Amino acid sequence: MGKEIKIVPDKIKENDADEKYMLAAIAQAKKAYKLGEVPIGCVIVYEDKIIGRGYNRRNTDKTSLAHAEITAIKRANKVINDWRLEDCTLYVTLEPCQMCAGAIVQARIPRVVMGAMNPKAGCAGSVMEILNNPEFNHQVEVKNGVLQEKCSKLLKDFFIDLRNRNKERKKAKNTEI
Repeated sequence: MGKEIKIVPDKIKENDADEKYMLAAIAQAKKAYKLGEVPIGCVIVYEDKIIGRGYNRRNTDKTSLAHAEITAIKRANKVINDWRLEDCTLYVTLEPCQMCAGAIVQARIPRVVMGAMNPKAGCAGSVMEILNNPEFNHQVEVKNGVLQEKCSKLLKDFFIDLRNRNKERKKAKNTEI
């Protein structure tokens, strides 16, 4: 007789929820893409409801603080009416930078689910480890690679489009001369 297969319903349910909410973060990233911003999106979930959404708006808002995670944290704080987001999960399409990782720790978010890793600026394991630094008074459970291909493709497509637009601008500028 064959080997008995055990199904762990909680893990299956958690994985389905992680994909569902990562798709919501991807929808936020697509909003950034439409604005010509690097497509990074974030949602924060509390009791199976999205309470904070954000997407990258640095160029649009002309501030280095307009990251997806910061916007989502601010919105979630207003919904909960507290600076602590202790019972929430943050879903983000790209590994957080040092500023956003620090904000996640400060907000006491216990769990972060990431799509793509960020080998040039990620601070949840790629360049630095801020989310699980034992020197801090709060550490974060991290899950990465959720819908990684979709998250990575969105970023790759954006940068291909950006390079093509820049070439076209340069070509148009050179023909004017």
